[in-house]
Amino acid sequence: MSKDKIRYKATIAGKEYTIIGARSVQHLQVVEKTIDEQLKQIEKLTKGLDPERRAVLAAVNAVSDQIEMQIKMQQMEKELEQLREEVKNLQHTNLNEE
Repeated sequence: MSKDKIRYKATIAGKEYTIIGARSVQHLQVVEKTIDEQLKQIEKLTKGLDPERRAVLAAVNAVSDQIEMQIKMQQMEKELEQLREEVKNLQHTNLNEE
């Protein structure tokens, strides 16, 4: 194991897991809490589903959110590039007016 990776023991849905990664303990605590809360919400909404299917639904929700955030990030990057181009054009125009 690399020296920059840590081992973190998480309890999710009443079961213990060891997470190995390069994230901070605080980050992993937030991840643990978020997953546990999502699984509890899914359990309340879907009483008849077994834990494996609830976990798959949680994974589907997570990937869906990730894709949505990637799309938003791409849109923001595109807007940023347009704004940079506008600033560049304004600077060029101001230099030509002087």
